[in-house]
Parts: sequence; C-alpha cells; structure tokens
Amino acid sequence: MLRIVNTKGLWCQDEIAFSSLIFSSITAKKNNPFIKESCFMFEKLKDYFDLHLQPDAQGKDIFFFALNVLIPALMGLHLLVNPLPLNSVNEVCYYLSCAALITLLLFKKTHFTLRTPLTIGFSLFFVWAVLGLFTTLDFSNTLHDLRGYLLEYLVIFYLLVNFYNARNRLEFLSDLIIASAMVFSIGGLIIFYGIEGNPVSIRFGMTFSKMFTGFMCFTTIFAGTLSLRGVYKPGSKTRQAIYFFCFLVLTMVTMLNQSRGTIISLCVALLIMCFHRKKNIILIIVAGLMIALTPGFIDRISSIGFTQDIRSKMFRLSWEVIKDRPIAGVGYGGEIYRNPNLVDLEKYNAALPEKYQQKEGITNSTHNTYLDVAIRMGLVGLGLYFFILVTATWVLWDIFRRQKEEYFRSWSICLLACLASLMILLFFADALYGAQGIILYINLAMIGILWNLARQCRSHA
Repeated sequence: MLRIVNTKGLWCQDEIAFSSLIFSSITAKKNNPFIKESCFMFEKLKDYFDLHLQPDAQGKDIFFFALNVLIPALMGLHLLVNPLPLNSVNEVCYYLSCAALITLLLFKKTHFTLRTPLTIGFSLFFVWAVLGLFTTLDFSNTLHDLRGYLLEYLVIFYLLVNFYNARNRLEFLSDLIIASAMVFSIGGLIIFYGIEGNPVSIRFGMTFSKMFTGFMCFTTIFAGTLSLRGVYKPGSKTRQAIYFFCFLVLTMVTMLNQSRGTIISLCVALLIMCFHRKKNIILIIVAGLMIALTPGFIDRISSIGFTQDIRSKMFRLSWEVIKDRPIAGVGYGGEIYRNPNLVDLEKYNAALPEKYQQKEGITNSTHNTYLDVAIRMGLVGLGLYFFILVTATWVLWDIFRRQKEEYFRSWSICLLACLASLMILLFFADALYGAQGIILYINLAMIGILWNLARQCRSHA
C-alpha cells in the first residue's frame, strides 16, 4: 500500500518505486486528456505533501497537513455563506480557522507571512483605532467592534492571502464568490418575487430583514465583475457560457435593486473592464438597456432630487459631529453615533442652517463609509483609510504595467474594476461591518495574493 509519509518527511524507496510504476504506465497513454490531468494533479499533490509534511513523530505529520487543508476549506465555507443570514456558521468557520492557525504557528508547521503591500496601511489604521480606546465615548462598544469587526476582518485578510496563495487557488476563490452571490441572488429572487409575490416594480429585497438592499450590491457587483473576467478565461465554451449566465443574473439583480449608487458603481466597473477588453462595450450597451427597461427605475430617477436633499442633510449632520472631534473621533464603536446619550444629534441638527435641518425625525446613520470612518476615528483615521485604498489601487496598476503575462493583466484590471466599484459604493452605504465589509477585505486579499504571485514570477524570471 502506498504510504504518504515516513519519518524522514520524504517518500521512501518502495513509494518511489510504486510512483515510478504509476508514471511509467500513465505516460504511455499521455495523449489521453483524463490521464494527463490525473498525472498533473498527482504531481501537484506530491509537491504539496513534500512542502507541508516536515519530519516529525509518527502520525503528527498527517494531523498538521490536515490543518493546512482545513483552513482554506473553512474559509471557503465562510465566504460561501457570507451574504446569507447564517452568522453562526460564519463564526464557527472563523474561530476554527483561528484555532488551526495558532496550532500550526506554535509547531511551525505552516508558511505564514504578514508581508503584503497593504500591511503598513492596515497596521497604522489598526493601531490608531486601538488608541481610540483611550478617548472613546463608549469603551465597551469600541472594544467589541475592534474585536468583532476590524480584527476579525484583518485575520480573514491574512488567512486568504496565505492559504489561497496560488494561481489555481485564486481562481477557486473567485469561483466561490460567484457561487455565493448566485445562491444568494437566485434564492432571493425566488423568495421575494415568487413566495412573497411582490411585483417586479418594487425594489428587490425591500422586505429582507437580514440584508439591506444597498448592501446586496456589494456582493452582486463584485461577483458580477469576477464572472465577466471568467467569460474570457481560457477554457471550454460551456464554462464560459456559465460565467456569462452568472454575469447576466448578477447584473439583473443589481438593476432590480434600483439603487442609483449601485448603477453608477456597475457602470464604472464595466468601463474599467473595457480598458483591457474592448468587447465589454457591448455588455455596457446591454446593461444600459437593462437599466432603462427595469420596472420602477424611471420613477427612482425622478425622485433623485428628493433623495439627494435627504442625503445632503445627513452628510451635513455627520460633518458637525466630525468638527466636534476631528482628531480622534468618538471611538470605533458603531453604536456610539446612534446613542443619543453619547452623541446628541438633536443638538447638532439644531445648529445647522434651517434648510439642512432634518424636520421629520433624525437619521442616526451616515449612509457613507468615509463619513463613518471620520466620525469613529477622526480625520487621521480617514486619511489612513484612504491610504489603504490608494495603495491597493497603485499595486494593481503597477502589476498591470510591469507584468506582460495575460494572467496578471486580466486579474489586475478585474480587481481594479472591483475595487473602484466598491469605493463608489462606500459613498452610499456603511461598510465597516457585515457582509459588505467582508467583501471589501476579500477584494483587498485577492490584491495581496496577486501581488505575491507577481513577485514570485519576477523572482523566478
């Protein structure tokens, strides 16, 4: 029987002999596509064993190898159910991944690095948020959000960067995001229009309590852009057709949301994709027609003046709070701004010119991530947040400029389109928590993975 591991951490003589017999038999049929693919996967599996299974006592190598496999599997499940109201599954996947990682680090059984182009920005942002504990208006809520959102999202970022650090794993990660968005979108359509019986003219998802309509589009636009890249990815026509179908479904769901911010975000993503693929202009025209024909969209456009008036009042109110605490902010806790005992929005609202005052109840949300960051962490925190986003943008442009291989050029443009669309969505929604927050960190993690792959490619060259 073939043994995978021995005390030397290498394949012993009988294993070598057996594997040689296998390879000699399959190379005789190398023209068989199935045999060729099997041989390739066999070689990759052996390389993975040799990389992760180090010399150790009997039985322990398999355990550590299992942990190295378990982490990407758990994170994959976490991302798959991210947009769904399955918080318990997310929490279990996250904490089990952390436990497995700590075990591997203690026994030095994995290759884990914090080296990414975003690490400096993340470090400064995190340290400044932690320092806010000394000046926050609510210590417990700030500590909760630091641990439950910011720290957790950073851990997810580094888990993805380290355990999806290969070309095939990056592709698999992309497919996971698309599959997750498709499950969410198709399931949502069935529930909203089929089971609940809502007319098509009503904004999709208005009755969903676990996922606000504006947050849905973080998932659909991100996954839709990834699926558009898949349309032109080398492979079978069937696979390309599946990617195109996913793109159409995700675009349709985005349109049915009837959010002007998301429409702008989608169009920007498609325009950037055209920078590399001129054929995408056809898809822009199709998307434009879908927008114009979406029931209820014209009515939404006609109400833009009213909506912008509301948003301008919300933004002015947020700015008043920022001016009161411009350096450190009120603390990273998301509930501080909503607590009238800590932040008296009535007082700030009364101080505004009358035309900017909210007369029929004050909205205790910024509906803008950049303002949310400034309120929580001051203008210094906002500057660090911009530093992270600008660094990510520069990294993608640098990869596109320096790498001539189609793989890197297509990925850099695709992730740039995703990032640009998310940066626009940040103007219209709070994204420091929840499924939409995780989507942003996934995008940044994929940028970190691509950067590492490009660096490895240059070093080998």
